[in-house]
Amino acid sequence: MKDILTLGIETSCDETSASIVKNGREVLSNVINTQIKIHEQFGGVVPEIASRNHIQVISKVVKEAIIKANITTIDDIDIIACTYGPGLVGALLVGVSYAKALSYAIRKPLIATNHIHGHIAANYISHTNLEPPFICLVISGGHTHLVYIKNYSEFKVLGKTRDDAVGEAFDKVARVIGLGYPGGPKVDKLAKEGKPNIELPKIHIENLDFSFSGIKTAVINLHHKTPNINKADLCNSFEKTITEVLIDHTIRAAKELKVNKIALAGGVSANTYIRNEFLKLQDMGYKIYYPEPILCTDNAAMIASAGYYSYMSGNTSDLNLNAVPNLNI
Repeated sequence: MKDILTLGIETSCDETSASIVKNGREVLSNVINTQIKIHEQFGGVVPEIASRNHIQVISKVVKEAIIKANITTIDDIDIIACTYGPGLVGALLVGVSYAKALSYAIRKPLIATNHIHGHIAANYISHTNLEPPFICLVISGGHTHLVYIKNYSEFKVLGKTRDDAVGEAFDKVARVIGLGYPGGPKVDKLAKEGKPNIELPKIHIENLDFSFSGIKTAVINLHHKTPNINKADLCNSFEKTITEVLIDHTIRAAKELKVNKIALAGGVSANTYIRNEFLKLQDMGYKIYYPEPILCTDNAAMIASAGYYSYMSGNTSDLNLNAVPNLNI
């Protein structure tokens, strides 16, 4: 069987990324141009600035990915996968427009790729032996989803957040207690210096949905009402409580579906405390998977992988493809 080279393009938020992946699992190149320093001064991503920066660098990033993959010519690429949602509409349009133009120019199939499917597929790159079915907990700045991956093209959402995403809660807490942006890694770092000695509320929902606005508000109120509160203890307690909720829902889902493979995905899955707590589930007979840190954040390798499996399932797109900022799983 002929090897298939996929060019992945990712511009859903504030990373401009291009990658060449062979057969959905072997990364030949993965170039990421991040805008963190640009948006840091604003305390979060400014959509218009993100879009403008994507336009400025996307051609350079794609060319660099092709050179680093050590392929002879751009015509060696077999398919082009691009993120078309969910994400910031202006940012998405840059990647979609570039991918459509390139697909037309070199006459290669265009694969519209769901950003969340990409995060899930990052596990296929880090764990070449991983195959469906399995449960994946997708935790990022914009999403908290518990998903059943029945096969490479069938996904069922088991539960999702009713308010804040996990990463959003981390960022808001970090901003209020003065840690700055991006909040997740800074909360994780400070939490290592503290103890889980502060009681925080958990919202119990009968189904597998999540709610994190209550715990976020509790942390913010404690910080405002207790000027001398130990920030490290607060971060540690916040992280511990969040993780307990994530694990509880994930185990419930695994038991209901009788699945013993659990994967993590998304930017928050790089959190060291969350990773370590999930690894403890191995003692209960579960197999735990998560991508290496560089594949947890937004990147094009995961989009190339997801795009490859979508293509193998018979999906292609035409040049009428448009960005869908609120795309569902």
